[in-house]
Amino acid sequence: MQKSDFLKDVVRHVDVTTFDARPLMSAYRDMAFQARNLATAADINNRMLADTGCGVILTLAGSLFSAGLKDAIALMIENNMVDAIVSTGANIVDQDFFEALGFRHYKGSPQVDDNQLRELGIDRIYDTFIDEDELRVCDMTIAEIAGTLPPAAYSSREFIRAMGAWLDKRGVKADHSIVHAAYLKDVPIFCPAFSDCSAGFGLVHHQWHNERHLTIDSVADFRELTQAKMAVGDTGILMIGGGVPKNFTQDVVVATDILGEEQPMHKYAIQITVADERDGALSGSTLQEACSWGKVDISFEQMVYCEATVAVPLMVSDAWHRGSWRTRKEMRLNRLFQEKSLV
Repeated sequence: MQKSDFLKDVVRHVDVTTFDARPLMSAYRDMAFQARNLATAADINNRMLADTGCGVILTLAGSLFSAGLKDAIALMIENNMVDAIVSTGANIVDQDFFEALGFRHYKGSPQVDDNQLRELGIDRIYDTFIDEDELRVCDMTIAEIAGTLPPAAYSSREFIRAMGAWLDKRGVKADHSIVHAAYLKDVPIFCPAFSDCSAGFGLVHHQWHNERHLTIDSVADFRELTQAKMAVGDTGILMIGGGVPKNFTQDVVVATDILGEEQPMHKYAIQITVADERDGALSGSTLQEACSWGKVDISFEQMVYCEATVAVPLMVSDAWHRGSWRTRKEMRLNRLFQEKSLV
């Protein structure tokens, strides 16, 4: 078989405006287990969106955009349903920016010969295939963008904004892009472990070939998100998955105290995850546990133990059709920060 035999059926992104999840959520409220938990989370999400003075922070972990959730998250950005994003680098670079360059993810199967995929230059994420040659283009585009910026230390937010500016000039070759939508709406995107993705390869190439080069400052990420928390005050978090984005976002509450400008715990908190709390790891730790650290107020919190591709479209469709977001004003938190020269 040739590469084209594997890379032919494109993964398509769900359009949550084409169906109305409200009746299903209403039915879920009278059920049990994760159906009721998801309905409760949807109610908290709508309450959070109706609280117009509250900043909404979205955290993203796992392979979400390669799986078809990109347009749902872009819709949230475009319609003021989110004010800041904290994500793994793979979602932002390998998946969203990758598709904005004109590349795609393909339907696959875990029941394949992975040695054959490796020989053909095909990477696999469970049942999804990616063209490795196209990923290399993404890597080198990151290196190209890095080469246009003055040598200095940048937060990941600054660099991702430069990626958005690059797309704005060159054009987006997809229906929607998280990076580009966030650039247009001044929604900051933070990737605290930015080098752990396609960006890392591009930035390694940039540093290797340039004696005077830029660096990514993860402490600046922490400081900037803390600064956003201090500017906004009340905040809510919608967490898809766990990992670094979850902990990073929860920690800013403690950071405001360390800086002598203590802000309230996150007022609303939702987590959609399949991680288990019993191993003591962060990804599965409950929001009640986060309360013990002074990070999350548990008045409006809900854990939902469900895989993201099932739960997120239902929650975003419910929020879209309920319309609480219509009264929200854009916060444009990127304007809090003094920028270096962009692309």
